[in-house]
Amino acid sequence: MNYLSTRDKSLNFNFKDIFLRGLAPDGGLFLPSEIRHYNKSELENLSKLSYSDLAVEILLNFCSDNLSKDELRSLIQDAYKNFEDKEVVRIKKIGNINLLELYHGPTLAFKDIAMQVIGNMYDQLKVAEKKTVNVVVATSGDTGSAAISALNNRKNINLFVLHPHNKISNVQRKIMTTIGSNNIFNIAIEGSFDDCQRIVKDLFNENDFREKINMSGVNSINWARIICQIVYYFYTYFYIGKEKISFSVPTGNFGDVYAGYVAKKMGLPIDKLIVATNENDILQRVINTGEYKPDKVKPSLSPSMDIQVSSNFERLLFYILNEDDQKVASLMKNLKDKGSFKLNKEEINEIKKDFKAEKISDNETLSIIKEVYDKEKFIIDPHTATAFGAINKIEDLKDTVALGTAHPYKFLETVKKATGKKVEAPHQLEKFMEKDEKFDIVENNNEKIKKYILNKIQ
Repeated sequence: MNYLSTRDKSLNFNFKDIFLRGLAPDGGLFLPSEIRHYNKSELENLSKLSYSDLAVEILLNFCSDNLSKDELRSLIQDAYKNFEDKEVVRIKKIGNINLLELYHGPTLAFKDIAMQVIGNMYDQLKVAEKKTVNVVVATSGDTGSAAISALNNRKNINLFVLHPHNKISNVQRKIMTTIGSNNIFNIAIEGSFDDCQRIVKDLFNENDFREKINMSGVNSINWARIICQIVYYFYTYFYIGKEKISFSVPTGNFGDVYAGYVAKKMGLPIDKLIVATNENDILQRVINTGEYKPDKVKPSLSPSMDIQVSSNFERLLFYILNEDDQKVASLMKNLKDKGSFKLNKEEINEIKKDFKAEKISDNETLSIIKEVYDKEKFIIDPHTATAFGAINKIEDLKDTVALGTAHPYKFLETVKKATGKKVEAPHQLEKFMEKDEKFDIVENNNEKIKKYILNKIQ
């Protein structure tokens, strides 16, 4: 399998290359040169597999040049051995909506499902055998803790996690900042998640610095994150066993819902992919109007979605624009130079074949959490609530799945405000709550971050 860039189809990398690099040399995002399409009989065979065996089959399509089937099976089984459910995810009916619970890993968020696999891939691919790898990642709340859990105490790997200072929940922060291992460094940036993400991208694009520190990344710009998330779309579709299923996905960076798009390209007969946003609604605006214009980030009750620059949307653009890498590069240049770009009517209609989008306000989020609890005696977190809300705003959907992206305890203040109920700490998180935190507050400045990293590794 060869990999190209969304901005340059002539590039040719293997999986190990793109796994370590994360971002393409031209600033674009990596994509496979081809995507396998399963026929009906192949889908039937896949439907009989356990979650872990299904993950092996799906991932093998994208990394067989560097990982054998046996190696992949071993690292996937090891990645999921400590999840609460042997099938990794749980699916239950809440009213007329199927809830896909993705938060039964070590840090109680959907990010664990990919990150635990990625942690094992670093070892299996031996990328840090001869030289220490420095992983730099931006988080809007859950990616950081999942990365820390996956890379904690790994040999020859350091992890630098950038989070927006005072803009994630207290529980999210504590899970990250109480690990205390010598290879983990938490950096609170005086800015938004978009600032954190911009810094990480800028550092990747500085070739001298990237090579000097042997830099790698585990944000959803890393293709390995996407392929791990494809699996639960297949598993859920097979589990429910209905013909036309739509998935509602709380999303800010477009990675999780984009994984559903790849699943559909692979032949999974998904009806619609519903993009659920909070008031940081850039994705809802671009899908409905064609204008991609980042606004100022608005703090919300669903902080992991407080994002105005949705990186993975560039991957969708590549296909919407008929794989025209030069046009993608031109639009991304407009975004950088002019602050926006605009899609034409034909391109908007192409997106709408697969996607719908709805915005859910903070007040609506609280109402949804309360309503689900009052009717079903079940508590959902504020991000999952946006997925429920988006489903309720769209007519003519048959069978729907809402992605449950985080355990409600991680947002206990919001849940208590909505329901009056206090969420008990799940056993995975009890150990984090009383420990001392360890993080450094750093100015929103590339040079300051570079200096911080260099000081820690030298």
